[in-house]
Amino acid sequence: MLLSKGQKIDVTKGKGLSNLKLQFGWSADSKLSIDSSCFVLSANNRCEKDEDFIFYGNPTALNGGVTHGQASGPDKEAISLCLSKIPESTARIAFSLTIHEGEKFGYSMQDVSNRYVRLMDADCNEELFRYEYGSDLSKETAIVVGELYRHNEEWKFNAIGSGFFGGLAALCTNFGLVIEEEVVKETVEIEKKPALSTIDLRKKLVQITLEKKKMNNVAARVGLVLDISGSMQLLYKNGTVQEVVERILAVACKFDDNAALDIWVYDNEFSRLSAATERDFDQYVLKNILNNRDIHKFGRNNEPPVMEDVIRKYTVEEDSPLPAFVIFINDGGVVKSIKKVIVEASLKPLFWQFVGIGDSDFEVLKKLDTMEGRIVDNANFIHIKDIAKISDEDLYNQLLNEFPLWLKAAKDKRVIRS
Repeated sequence: MLLSKGQKIDVTKGKGLSNLKLQFGWSADSKLSIDSSCFVLSANNRCEKDEDFIFYGNPTALNGGVTHGQASGPDKEAISLCLSKIPESTARIAFSLTIHEGEKFGYSMQDVSNRYVRLMDADCNEELFRYEYGSDLSKETAIVVGELYRHNEEWKFNAIGSGFFGGLAALCTNFGLVIEEEVVKETVEIEKKPALSTIDLRKKLVQITLEKKKMNNVAARVGLVLDISGSMQLLYKNGTVQEVVERILAVACKFDDNAALDIWVYDNEFSRLSAATERDFDQYVLKNILNNRDIHKFGRNNEPPVMEDVIRKYTVEEDSPLPAFVIFINDGGVVKSIKKVIVEASLKPLFWQFVGIGDSDFEVLKKLDTMEGRIVDNANFIHIKDIAKISDEDLYNQLLNEFPLWLKAAKDKRVIRS
């Protein structure tokens, strides 16, 4: 359900909800540091104590009743609510989005796009509604996104979307908090790298997966091939593909000393792009793909040309004893002629991990394991219907399931040079 500004909607009435999560998303240049936060308010519409302001510097309040943290998938940050722990004295909870030091560096909400919040039933991960806000804002540096409030012993949500000048300090003052100069200075000096911390968390998950699979010391070059045919258009525009880049970059960081992810896109044509790294992965898809006029977009599928370019890069242009691990994202319609490319590539130190997303039957890719004529089985296929919803841990476990088996077989057959 999509809310409009000013709309008020029942959240808990007749539903028996106990745990909620508000997940925030936005698009902005990596130079901007953007944060969500919330204010636990009394009937006087004010925070009665400093602890009632929940943000990255005070992530938990009310004995775990409200928790601030990172989100998964295309969402950026999340605020979780355990309604049973929220005291009766709480009349409402206001949620905000702010630009860190926006006025100091000349940034404002007109530099931020695709702002939204999703209210989720945290127990079953079901989206209850979505509110897209802020299209009428310009020079403001903070937004009161909306509020949960009590009504007849139930909780309702008010879609507000009102802008503030003065950033987080102005919001704190509005809700009755006294911001002393020392507190402001301390807050400003807290090291805030939300995007990088997400990568660090994912690298840890990759490391755990590698340890489970006894691949601690494996080194490899990592490539990502992205389908950009017409049916993928929504996934590019809603941030799903950007999230894929970030998740696979964590794999490259653990396998490759250069911590770089090589990227290709293809439809009936293909483009080899600049590598993504921890320094420049934010907004990679927008900057390097969607806003790149040299890239052919949203045509039909034709896999062999881009696969041949991948082989050329890793075995001719950059010949190396290190194997290449290539993750190939596709949402259906793979041409049958990929068989010839895969068979010929079985002599090369290169493993193809195909990932099918969406509802297609993936007839061609399902036959990879029984493909004949190869010196080693150099390709695997997994089907993930909704890649935005799968957890990082599950994704990494599936992605890295067959690669160690190929490494052993390839070494035995001397496909990989020691």
